[in-house]
Amino acid sequence: MNKISVYIITYNEADKIRAAVNSVLWADEIVVADSSSQDNTVAIAEELGARVVQIPFRGFGDLRNQAMAACTHDWIFSLDSDERCTPEARDEILTCVQAPQADAYYIPRRNFFMGRWIRYSGFYPDYRQPQLFKKGALVFKDDQVHEEFSIHSRLPVGFLRNPIWQVPYKNLEEVVHKANKYSSLGAQKLAQRGRTGSLPQALVHGVWSFFHMYVLKRGLLDGWPGFIIALGNFEGTFYKYAKLHELQAAWIPPPSPPLKRTP
Repeated sequence: MNKISVYIITYNEADKIRAAVNSVLWADEIVVADSSSQDNTVAIAEELGARVVQIPFRGFGDLRNQAMAACTHDWIFSLDSDERCTPEARDEILTCVQAPQADAYYIPRRNFFMGRWIRYSGFYPDYRQPQLFKKGALVFKDDQVHEEFSIHSRLPVGFLRNPIWQVPYKNLEEVVHKANKYSSLGAQKLAQRGRTGSLPQALVHGVWSFFHMYVLKRGLLDGWPGFIIALGNFEGTFYKYAKLHELQAAWIPPPSPPLKRTP
């Protein structure tokens, strides 16, 4: 019988980790890959029976690769701290690994925000990256954020039918927080790739990201939650390129010499 390891990456997720771990207690192993949380994340995870490994944060790509290396079983299910496995997804995963037709599978996600399920905005089925895979079949690049990956398998990637749940933002404050955090990481990623930024470029990319999510991805059909998601995407994209410009401009304040009283 093939066994399953689950890994969950965390940093100060005390308000989310209990629900995430509880949703995968059926797994043969739960590994929480933590990056020196300052709250009760580790204590809660260990209380629920998870094995916690500490991994310094050097970008999400490196973090995921090290988390996978810490897993001991042949199959790995990746779950973020804001995600929840459903009974239907659990049953499909358990059935799938006993008679696999692929070495890596995408799993659909249903997102819940502002009291409702998000149906549009590019948030359903929201395939992000393969979340069920055979150990060694998935390798991430050392990206700071929005980590790219490669699949090491001759078999085509599979798709499961039953979704897991995600609560991407617990409140509006987290929308702003994530836009700020990921735009900083995104700017570093662009700089490492030799990209250049400017404020007009930031505005164009930001407006396009809003239009793409709100109009082309039909976020307007999600009501106010769809508008806020698109607006948050605009802010994150705008500041990613604006911060890239800031890094390259290397602005410094004007000199301020010591002032003494004149005779």
